[in-house]
This record gives sequence, C-alpha cells and structure tokens, in this order.
Amino acid sequence: MTAVEVTALLALGGIAGFINVLSAGGSMLTLPLLMFLGLPPQVANGTNRVAIILQSTTAVAGFRRMGHGNLRVSLHLAVPAVLGSLLGAWVATWVADAIFEWVLIIAMIGASVFMLLPQPRLDTNPLTPDRLGPVIYIAMFLIGVYGGFIQVGVGALFIVVLYRMLRIDLPQVNVFKVSIILLYTLPALLIFALNDQVRWGMGLVLAIGNITGAFVAVKVNLSQKGALWVKWITLVMAGAILIRLVVY
Repeated sequence: MTAVEVTALLALGGIAGFINVLSAGGSMLTLPLLMFLGLPPQVANGTNRVAIILQSTTAVAGFRRMGHGNLRVSLHLAVPAVLGSLLGAWVATWVADAIFEWVLIIAMIGASVFMLLPQPRLDTNPLTPDRLGPVIYIAMFLIGVYGGFIQVGVGALFIVVLYRMLRIDLPQVNVFKVSIILLYTLPALLIFALNDQVRWGMGLVLAIGNITGAFVAVKVNLSQKGALWVKWITLVMAGAILIRLVVY
C-alpha cells in the first residue's frame, strides 16, 4: 500500500465507523473505496468485514461500559441473523463481478433514498424477549442474508425492524444493531477468508480508521441538527461514489 492508499483507508474508515454506529451507510463509502484501490468486488466485500468486526467490537464494548445493551435479547435476535449471513456470504463468494457491482449500485441508491425519508415519531418501549415472534425472527434472518451478502445500508433495515416494527427508541436501536452485526459478521468473514477473499493488511488499516470513528461515536450524543449534518455529508459522499461506479 502507498501512503496515499493508507491515508484514504484511515480517513474514510474513520468517517464510516462514526456513521455506522450512530446511523447507517458507512459501507457505502468503504466498500467502493476498496474496489477503487484495485480489489476485485468479492475480495473488497470480504476485506470490508475485517473493519466491520473490529468497529462493532469497539462500539459494543463502549456501550456496555456505559451500561447499555441487553445480551439476552441481542442473542435472540442474532441467531436467525447469523444463519442468514452464512447463506448470504456463501452466495457473495461466487456471484459474478458485474452482478455484484450492480447490486452494490442498487443497494447504495436504496439506502440513500431511505436516508432521505423522514423518521416517524413513535411511542417506544423497552425490548424484551416476549415481544419477539416469528415475523421478527424471519425479518432478522433476511437481514442476515443481506448483511452477509453485501452489508451496504443494512442499518436502514435494522431501523425498519427495531424502530418501526418493535418500536424501541433509536439510541437502543444503535446498541442492538452493533451487537447483532458483530455476531453475524464473524461467520461471514470466515467464509470469505476460506475462499481467499480477504486482504488482511488493507482490512486492518481500514479497521484502525473504523475503530477510531466508532470510539468517537459512542461518546457523542448528537443533537437533531448534528445528526442531520451527518446524514447529508454521507449522502453527498455516496452520491459522488455512485457517479464514479456508474460512469467507470
């Protein structure tokens, strides 16, 4: 890696880690970056998981030190997501490059549109295992399939299930989200690694940036205006990347 490549990985990784913990969309930046740096789509997809795991570990540890999180409920939600991620990652290891690139473009457009939609104000309640049911478990399995396959914009799906369907508050959505992502990304990374689709050096450099961003995000309590700025910065950067993907 050149100095420019290392700098790009650290800088964009930091931004992505911050975004991923507080909102969604960080992989819209890091996955295309790895592709722009010369990695084949499947290898970029696998390498990106190294940073996601270390970033999620940092976030989970930070939230737990602050007294947030519910291990029992997280495990209930994570089991179907882990099973789904095994399927999604397996499919991702053999899908054609051209197909994967178009799936990435569509996923980035979909995630960007979702970020533009206003979030409804809902009456929220703490999440307990008795509030979970077959529909939620199926939804978590499908999120796992998607996350195992590509990961881009998966945070938006968590908002649909945890906030809109289960009606838990958005700060707790973030706590559950990072816990579940950590658990389902571990087997997904193993599948990519067994298929020689992980470049550990680039993944670890990207992870340093992600960890830094995640650490800052755990400590930050953004105002509504601050969250709006984060969203628009993410959308502008994602838009520039989409143009690059489509044109080239």
